[in-house]
Amino acid sequence: MATGDVGNTPNANLWRSIGPVTELSKRQCRLIHSALGCNSDVCLFFIKGEFFALAARCAHAGGPLYEGDIEDTDGLLQVFCPWHDYDFNIRTGKSQTGLQQEVHEVKVEDGIVYVKHASLLSLQPFPPSSKS
Repeated sequence: MATGDVGNTPNANLWRSIGPVTELSKRQCRLIHSALGCNSDVCLFFIKGEFFALAARCAHAGGPLYEGDIEDTDGLLQVFCPWHDYDFNIRTGKSQTGLQQEVHEVKVEDGIVYVKHASLLSLQPFPPSSKS
């Protein structure tokens, strides 16, 4: 297998380059698109100088967490789903409701933000699959 093929291995959970810190730190939350489709999209948060990433669709009913309100209560960072107001800890993905949102590791190297994910990620939507 050629080195370039590694990124296409299904469920590999590889580090995916998202973009420069200088650009990604301008917004508190943004949607990162997955090549696997909207159910695998990621919310990238930048809060108090740190990056965090959660699955973009609420574990309850699939609501868009990237459109949710973000609150910092005594150091507890939470995002609230705009559909049913379910809360999720941005660091752990845990909800007071008992639900668990998928958390993705984030790292910054040489001024670039990376998210660990099973598919390619992009700031722009991927073109529709020809299989549809």
